Amino acid sequence: MFTFGVIGANAAFDPFILLVLGLVLDAAVGAMGPVWRVLPHPVVMIGALIGGLERKLNRDTRPQMDRAVRGLLVVTLVAGLAGAAGWGVQWLTFHHPIGWMVELFLIIALLAQRELYTHVRDVAVALKDHGTESGRTAVGRIVGRDPAYLDEHGVARAAIESLAENFSDGVVAPVFWYVLFGFPGLLVYKAVNTLDSMIGYRNDRFRAFGFTAARLDDVLNLIPARLAGLLICVAAAAAPKGRPWAAFKTMWRDAAKHKSPNAGWPEAATAGALDLALAGPRRYAHHTQDDPWIGTGTARATAADIDRALYLYVVACLINALIVTVIAVFRFGLGT
Repeated sequence: MFTFGVIGANAAFDPFILLVLGLVLDAAVGAMGPVWRVLPHPVVMIGALIGGLERKLNRDTRPQMDRAVRGLLVVTLVAGLAGAAGWGVQWLTFHHPIGWMVELFLIIALLAQRELYTHVRDVAVALKDHGTESGRTAVGRIVGRDPAYLDEHGVARAAIESLAENFSDGVVAPVFWYVLFGFPGLLVYKAVNTLDSMIGYRNDRFRAFGFTAARLDDVLNLIPARLAGLLICVAAAAAPKGRPWAAFKTMWRDAAKHKSPNAGWPEAATAGALDLALAGPRRYAHHTQDDPWIGTGTARATAADIDRALYLYVVACLINALIVTVIAVFRFGLGT
């Protein structure tokens, strides 16, 4: 483990202290939008690199095996550069008086607690104040599918599903990999997650080229997704009308129904905690995708259910931060 094994507890700024500060400040100030209108966001920079490599290497005229090998090389290059950049930032933290500020700033930028809360809350507000069409527009900013055929309940479910899945991808997983490997672990995870979001599709263009990115993202989220589900189960004990035991039972029973090997865990836990049915059949312009329901509650979710999910999410984020704080206190005690 990089953080425990290489970084000394007597260093100027313990990594866990930085992580706790990052979680607190991210919850307080969010994504720092105005800053990124001046500076390039790290994920945008990673995305630009991936996009350029994809356009250069993933040509339709190349055979599938060739495209798969080139996709593997892209993942290796991008993840390797992210790891090197992460190591450089961490080196700066421990060898420069203000280097820790750079790392703290980037931790805040790469977490998504406040940003995710804000986007999902916008969907609830749009549904309540302006109706279904406005809700579709708001939810379209946080889901990958076309929301044009969603009714009010479909919009609410899509927002809750996105909240649950991104709690794992945007909060728990970055923290998990930082705890294990410091800032390099966090940056490599974000690079792989960005690779998956850009090239990890199962269509003709990306099936071969994005295979490694998609599978590696699945591996890196294997433990964090299950931890996220457990955190949601625990958080349900403090949520209004939350059902912690039902959350756990639903997660254990229904997580495998999701087409993703990981997303079903936090989503099923949320469905059980709030007595909802999520996922299910999805209607598109020319077909209906007959996915199974996750959870045995009502599928008629509303804006009020989004509010309940947000409360659950906030409590789960607090528990996540509390765990990191306990580790930081424990390490500080060992260091003294």
